[in-house]
This record gives sequence, structure tokens and C-alpha cells, in this order.
Amino acid sequence: MDIVLWGVLPYLVIATLVLGTIWRYRYDKFGWTTRSSQLYESRLLRIGSPMFHFGILVVVVGHVVGLVIPESWTEALGITETMYHGNALFWGALAGICTLTGLIILIYRRRKTGPVFMATTNNDKVMYVVLTGALILGLWTTLVSFAQGHDAHNYRETVSPWFRSIFMLQPDVEAMAAATLPFHIHILVGMLLFAVWPFTRLVHAFTAPLHYLFRPYIVYRSRDLTHGSRAQRPGWQPTGTQDRERGSVR
Repeated sequence: MDIVLWGVLPYLVIATLVLGTIWRYRYDKFGWTTRSSQLYESRLLRIGSPMFHFGILVVVVGHVVGLVIPESWTEALGITETMYHGNALFWGALAGICTLTGLIILIYRRRKTGPVFMATTNNDKVMYVVLTGALILGLWTTLVSFAQGHDAHNYRETVSPWFRSIFMLQPDVEAMAAATLPFHIHILVGMLLFAVWPFTRLVHAFTAPLHYLFRPYIVYRSRDLTHGSRAQRPGWQPTGTQDRERGSVR
């Protein structure tokens, strides 16, 4: 069973995530959206959305540091295990509570606002259940580690080596099997979340509008034909278009 869960299942999840994202982008470009509902209700959205999105960013950064960076690297930088775990527990708990609170606000808004609830699909409901479960289990592992203190399970000796070994195509099944039950459940729910990710509105997280940084400003010109004493300055030149006929593009 350990081989199936920690040696085979991760690759099935990665394949589903990658192939599912490619399929979604190719065949459902118009559905690649969060389906914004700000038009129906904005007060709760202004509170819950920033809490969820900023919190989840901190959660992602914390997971990257904890899973990707080996323990020996932080020790080489002079960061002791006490310092590392103290900061990880504090910021992890703070970010987790912030993210979960924001998500609860968004779910409450979606349930209590009629038009928003009517636009909620079964796909959305499954996504919210899995996402909430992953966050609660993540907080659970954090609080358990905090309660156990120095006797807490060191996931950097079990979960982290297993995570890195997956991408080296040599999964360390024994390391992951040695982790405690809370981490096992958290990892399984996390893999389920990534498996359904491409088929939910969460897929919008893979879209970064980088072209916004390089596009020119939109210049609005008056149709007033009167001229002042100052000479007119030239406006923006067309970007990404060609003048096929003189004067066809302004």
C-alpha cells in the first residue's frame, strides 16, 4: 500500500494536473476564468478575497521553503531547527487562519447571496470541499506540532525528502511511510486537490497577465477641433498593427 500511495499515486496526480491543464487550455479557453460575481455582491468579497489570496500566497511560499529547501541548507545559513520551526509554526498558523477565514467568508457569501448561489455549480461545491479540507488538515498538522513542542514530528526528515525524490524519479517511499498520520492525510487530500485543479475554477491561478506590464497606455483624445496656443504633441504609435492604407489607423 505504501508503494501505491507514495510511489505510484504522486505520478498519477502529476500526469492528471499537467494533461488536464493542457486539455482545459486547448478545449475550454472561454471557461478558463474565475467567473467573477462581484457584480452581485462586493462588500463581503472585498473582505474575504484579499484574506484568502494573500494568505494562500504565504502558505505556498511556506510549503516551497519547507519541502524544497533541504535541512542542511538552512543549517549552513546559521538557522537552527528551533528558529526554523518556531517561525514556520507562527507564520504557518497565521497564514492558515487568514486563508481559512477568507475562504469561509467567500463560501458564506456564495451561499447567502442568491444570484451568486444560483451561479454555483456542482464542480464549485466539490472544489470548495476539497480546498477547505486541505486547509483544515494543514492547520491541524501545524497545531499538533505546536502542541507537541520539541517532541513534534520533523517533516523535513520524512515528507520533504520524499517530495524532492519524486522529481528525481526515485520516490523515497520509506521516508514518507515514516511520517505521522496527520501528514499522511494532509498529503493525500493535497494530492486530491491538485488532481481536480485543472477541472475547476482554480485553474485561473496558472494565468498571469504578464502582457499587461508591456502594453502601451490607452490614450483618450478629444474630438474638439479648437486649438490652443500650445502645439499638439504626437500620441502613441499603433502597436501590433500595420497601416495598409495611409490614414487607416489612428
